[in-house]
Amino acid sequence: MKLKTIVVCAALCLATPWALAETEHTLQTFEHTKAAITHGEMGHAPVLVEHAEAALTHAEAAQKAQSNPHMAEAITHLKAAIEHGKMGHADIATQHAKEAQRHINMANR
Repeated sequence: MKLKTIVVCAALCLATPWALAETEHTLQTFEHTKAAITHGEMGHAPVLVEHAEAALTHAEAAQKAQSNPHMAEAITHLKAAIEHGKMGHADIATQHAKEAQRHINMANR
C-alpha cells in the first residue's frame, strides 16, 4: 500500500509542473489577446501586433505542453491577426484576435 501511495504521489508531483505551466501560458495568451483586441479597437495596429505576438508565444507553449484543437485554432487566428496588423488593417486584425479569444476560452473548458 505504501509503495502504491508513493508511486501516485510521485506521478502527481511530476505532472503538476506541466499542468501549471500550461495554465500559466493559457492565462498569458488570454491576457495578451485581450490587450490586442483593446488596442485594435482603438486602431492601434502596431500595439495590437506586439500583444498578438506575445499571445502567440504563450499559445504555442500551451499547445506544446498539452495539445488542444481550440488552442491550435487560436494560434491560426493570432497569426492572421499579426499578419493583418503588420499591414495596418487594425479592424481585420481585431476580428482575428476576437476569434482567437473565443477559441482560447473554449480551450480552457
